[in-house]
Amino acid sequence: DLPYPDLQEYIADMNVMMALIINGPVKSFCYRRLQYLSSKFQMHILLNEMKELAAQKKVPHRDFYNIRKVDTHIHASSCMNQKHLLRFIKRAMKKYPKEIVHVERGKGQTLMEVFESMNLTAFDLSVDTLDMHADRNTFHRFDKFNAKYNPIGESILREIFIKTDNYIEGKYFGHIIKEVMADLEESKYQNVELRLSIYGRSRNEWDKLAKWAVKHQVYSDNVRWLVQVPRLFDVYHTKKQLCNFQEMLENIFMPLFEVTINPGSHPELHLFLQHVVGFDSVDDESKPEQHIFNLDSPLPVNWTEEDNPPYSYYLYYMYANMTVLNHLRRQRGFHTLVLRPHCGEAGPIHHLVSGFMLSENISHGLLLRKAPVLQYLYYLAQIGIAMSPLSNNSLFLSYHRNPLPEYLSRGLMVSLSTDDPLQFHFTKEPLMEEYSIAAQVWKLSSCDMCELARNSVLMSGFSHKMKSYWLGPNYIKEGQESNDIRRTNVPDIRVAYRYETMCEELNLITQAIRTDDKP
Repeated sequence: DLPYPDLQEYIADMNVMMALIINGPVKSFCYRRLQYLSSKFQMHILLNEMKELAAQKKVPHRDFYNIRKVDTHIHASSCMNQKHLLRFIKRAMKKYPKEIVHVERGKGQTLMEVFESMNLTAFDLSVDTLDMHADRNTFHRFDKFNAKYNPIGESILREIFIKTDNYIEGKYFGHIIKEVMADLEESKYQNVELRLSIYGRSRNEWDKLAKWAVKHQVYSDNVRWLVQVPRLFDVYHTKKQLCNFQEMLENIFMPLFEVTINPGSHPELHLFLQHVVGFDSVDDESKPEQHIFNLDSPLPVNWTEEDNPPYSYYLYYMYANMTVLNHLRRQRGFHTLVLRPHCGEAGPIHHLVSGFMLSENISHGLLLRKAPVLQYLYYLAQIGIAMSPLSNNSLFLSYHRNPLPEYLSRGLMVSLSTDDPLQFHFTKEPLMEEYSIAAQVWKLSSCDMCELARNSVLMSGFSHKMKSYWLGPNYIKEGQESNDIRRTNVPDIRVAYRYETMCEELNLITQAIRTDDKP
């Protein structure tokens, strides 16, 4: 009987939000405020840029290279770069050529046989034969991009090397993740939040995933995990793997309730969950939605249609279940989980409304550039937006049109992330590559870069203790006193400017309400 958000209330609020977005005067007001915020920031830079730089120069030891950065949006199955994967595949072929890695029609195949069936040797392999980089042909073609996840275009290699659930129980994938972790630990200041998938097709997915994590000890102080749930109910339903949407929800959440009530029931899952910080919802957002979520929509137990439920339906039911789970976890003294979906990369604007109402923070948020009301609300609420301009450049929006510099100057809570280094990046340090390209293209100052890095830590799911160590003991407070320049390298002037601007905007709105209330 734990509380959770009421469906009627959610849909009523969603309708209010949708009406707000298309309300003419509200649109004009928000557009003007955003323009004002941009201009105000330009003014701040003209007046204070030199002071900010001087403040940074005074700080001993700290610079952009040794402040903490978190890659707030990156998928585990593509967290290594192409060269790393290639070297790993070659090493595996030399080291384990006789190991049975795959079963084809009841007969085991060794790694050597798998490659022989493709007419390849270790020597033949190159980055070009792997062919996993997104190129000009993937622009607006999410289907082609998904195919790039298969090395050499072969799904069997994807299954062997970058899946946790295969014949060798994810052994190679575990090894490669450990190598990525070792690189991160060596760099010391870079941290990542990796996404692993739970599909909701069967009850034992969580146990399998936890068993993989514990067996291969994929633990690092620099890494936290998020669990992504692909929105693929229609596919499983067509394949007769699921009868209704309720089954999918139960497969995702029942093991979590069981392990929270009795950790002994799934000991490995209990261990693994200590490093999981939240849920993510993923898929191609540009797919058309056949259904509008309203009070007439079938409940999950009655959702037996061929069509996929809409984005807002997935998000609401995930959030409602998570709320109950979090109440239970809090009572038991465990940490809680947050919702951090992919949102606003493409597709209709109402995805961003659901995101605003339910998410802790979101990934992408590109469509906010077309919705001034929502953009202003995301600013006021300081909802985090993990942006990946290089990923967007290959899929949805060319680099120079990316709204990140605009969002940053207006004061939205944005951070830089890599999304899929395997598909988009060339160097051993993809996050630094992301920062360096952004700095060059948009002429970001050292202060801007450090602000982005500080935002990434604030948005991340790392513990309060770690954030206090990385950002300073008062990081939860507001304004200048929250900042410790010796750790963040962000000048107090910048933090004070953000705080004063925010107070001014909130004051403006509250005054409007006060004048409305007067008889």
